Amino acid sequence: MDNKAGKYKVKDIKLAKEGKKLIDWAESRMPVLMALQEKYRKTKPFKGYKIAGCLHVTKETAVLVKTFVEAGAEVSWSGCNPLSTNDSVAAALAHDGISIFAWHGMSVKDFYWCIEETLKFHPNLTLDDGADLIFTIHNKHPEFAEKYVIGGTEETTTGVHRLRSMADDGALKYPVIAVNDAETKWDFDNVYGTGQSTLDGILRATSILLAGKNVVVAGYGHCGKGVGMRAKGMGANVIITEVKPTAALKANLDGMRVMTMDEAAKIGDVFITATGVKDVIVERHFKTMKEGAIVCNTGHYDCEINLVELEKVSDAKRDVRPNNEEYTLKNGKGIYVLAQGRLVNLVAAEGHPSEVMDMSFANQFLSQLRIVELHKKGRRLENGVHDIPVEQDQYIAELKLKTMGIKIDKLTPEQKKYMDDYSAGT
Repeated sequence: MDNKAGKYKVKDIKLAKEGKKLIDWAESRMPVLMALQEKYRKTKPFKGYKIAGCLHVTKETAVLVKTFVEAGAEVSWSGCNPLSTNDSVAAALAHDGISIFAWHGMSVKDFYWCIEETLKFHPNLTLDDGADLIFTIHNKHPEFAEKYVIGGTEETTTGVHRLRSMADDGALKYPVIAVNDAETKWDFDNVYGTGQSTLDGILRATSILLAGKNVVVAGYGHCGKGVGMRAKGMGANVIITEVKPTAALKANLDGMRVMTMDEAAKIGDVFITATGVKDVIVERHFKTMKEGAIVCNTGHYDCEINLVELEKVSDAKRDVRPNNEEYTLKNGKGIYVLAQGRLVNLVAAEGHPSEVMDMSFANQFLSQLRIVELHKKGRRLENGVHDIPVEQDQYIAELKLKTMGIKIDKLTPEQKKYMDDYSAGT
C-alpha cells in the first residue's frame, strides 16, 4: 500500500503508467466533458473552491476529476464502493497530484476512513454516489454544513431517494442537486450503461452463454429495464419481478415475463437484482433455486442478496473464478454468487462505457458550477433536493449529438406560435 500522509493512499503508485493509458482512452470517448474542460480551462470558475468526491474510481471518473482541476478546483476523492476502485486509475490520479484515498478490496472501516480523509480540507462542495459522504457530514460533522459546504450533487437513484427522505424530514442541511434525475443521466447511463456493463460483468465472471437462459431481473426501473433489454437482445428468456404495478405492466408489454420472485427462483438460471431495496433474494429463494444458478446484484448497495442467509443454508464456499464464488447448499445444490453481491458491473467489469458517462459527468460538472455561480452572486439554493434545469439537459444532449455528427430539425417561429396558441382547434 502506498501512502503519502494527508495527500493520498492507494494500492501501488507504480501502477500510474497503466492508469494513465486507461484515462487517455476514456478521454478519447468523452467529447462533451473534454469540450467543457477546454471551455473552462482559462476562466477557472472553480478557483478557490474545494470539492470532496465520493464516487467509483474509474477511468471515466478520472476524466471528471481532471476537468474540475482544469477549471480551478481543489479536489479530494474517495471511492464509493469497497470493490469498485481501479487501482491503476487511483495511482495515476495520485501521481498527478490529486488527493485521493481509494483502493480495491478495502474494508468497511477503511471505506469510511477514506471519506474522513477527504473531509480534512473542509470542502465547499460535495459530490456523491450513494450519499455516504453527505451522511458522514450530517452524522459526524454537522458543523461542516454550516461553516463550509455550500451545496452538493448526487449521482445515483439510491442516494437521491434517501436524500429526498432526509429533505422531507427537514434533516438535510444543505442543497443537493439530483444529477441522477437528469434525463441525460437516468435515460442513458441507467438504461444503456447499466444494461451493457452488467452483462459485461456477468460474462467476465462466468463466460456463460446467455442465449436460451432464463434471466431473472428484479426491478424494472431504468436500470432493470436496461438489463432486461440487453439480456433479451442476447437471446435470453427474460423474467421480471416487481412490486410496482405500473412497472410490472410495462415489463409485460415490453415482452418480458412477469412473476413473483418465489416463482422465478424455481426456474431462473441467472438472477440480477436492480431494486435499491434489501432482501430481494433470501433464504427461501436459495433453497428452491436450480443447481448451478448464478446470482448477482447491480444495485448500489450489497443488501439486495441476503448472503448471511445463504451462508446459513450452505455447507461450503470456494472461489471458482475471479469474482465468482460457489456456495454448496446443505441440500447438495451449488449456487454461484458474483462480485460478493456488490455492483457486478463495476467489480467484475469496468463500469459503464465512457460514452454514456460523458453525459452523466457533464451533468455533475455543470451542476457543481451552478452552485458556485450562485454562491459568487451571494445566493444559494434552498436546503433540499433540486432537479437540474431542463435547459441543461438539452444543452448536454445537443453537445453529444454534435460530437456524433448528428443534426436535428428546429421548430420554425410559426410552429412555436402554433404550439402556444390555445385558441387553435380543428
